[in-house]
Amino acid sequence: MTASSNTVVPARAHVPAPRRPAGRAKRPTVRRFGVRSVPYLLLAPALLAILGLLGYPVVSVVIDSFQTLGPRQINLHLTEWIGFANYRYLVTTDQTIWPAVKNTLWFIAIAVPLQVLFAMGVAIMLARAQRGVGVFRTIFYLPALAPPVAATLAFVYLLNPATGPVNTILGKLGIQGPLWFDSPQWAKPSLTLLALWGIGNTMIIFLAAVLDVPRHLYESAELDGAGWWSRLRFVTLPTISPVILFAVVIGVIEGLQYFTQAYVAANVAGGSASYSAESANALGYPQDSTLFYPILLYQQGFRYFNMGYAAAMAMLLLAVSFAITFLIIRNSRRFVHYQASGR
Repeated sequence: MTASSNTVVPARAHVPAPRRPAGRAKRPTVRRFGVRSVPYLLLAPALLAILGLLGYPVVSVVIDSFQTLGPRQINLHLTEWIGFANYRYLVTTDQTIWPAVKNTLWFIAIAVPLQVLFAMGVAIMLARAQRGVGVFRTIFYLPALAPPVAATLAFVYLLNPATGPVNTILGKLGIQGPLWFDSPQWAKPSLTLLALWGIGNTMIIFLAAVLDVPRHLYESAELDGAGWWSRLRFVTLPTISPVILFAVVIGVIEGLQYFTQAYVAANVAGGSASYSAESANALGYPQDSTLFYPILLYQQGFRYFNMGYAAAMAMLLLAVSFAITFLIIRNSRRFVHYQASGR
């Protein structure tokens, strides 16, 4: 028997939505904004200090680069707006700028890659050492603790062509030693040797990166029959490629700002180690072979007191540093491999 068509089907009861507990009420926007702003309020004093110490000098240099600021204007607090005249003179007229640019580019192209390769090679050797690891790490890191001025003075003494220990030993071996810092051909290679001697900081960073390479990658490569060169090329180098990028960028920036070692070496080797006015003649000794861009900037600003022109040189150096760093980082995707955060 079928059910009657007059059967009434009860309607579905309406269940009211549960109310939000009073304790889980939505927080006001103002309160949420206040909680999020606490870290910024705590960081505000430090951010303001950094902005004052870095932002104000940069803005001041930008303004000075469009003005003429010589000794007379500085003493009388007078300025004259000359627009891009300093930049035009820097690019088109000043002939001393090109030897300085050439020496700076030479140092970046030769010394910086050698520093990175030498630091990475030492780190790889120390990572594979079985005995005396702590002693060797200390020996290779200690030069980084030496002040740049003291290290340069020591190298000028060691490489003295007449009385230095290096040429003395070479002479006993029947080898005619070069003039080192007194030769235009050997001055920059001598500074490169000094730079290679002080790679302790970069070496420590590379050592930490090499020791952080997962062991299972080496084991898998060995099972596939990979030799030491293949493991280095396909395992070690790709894994530490971000550190290589970091070392190259820092090295290029330091190369663009290379000053202390070249300044001290030129003055001492040129026989004018004092801070008298005569020491300006020794800048770039011998024959402008150690005249780097920051040294020329120092000479214009603090020897000749052409502050406006020195400010233009500083702004050009800042722009070139940003441009080179941007190009390196932009093209780093081809050889830099970033690992996932979790392993």
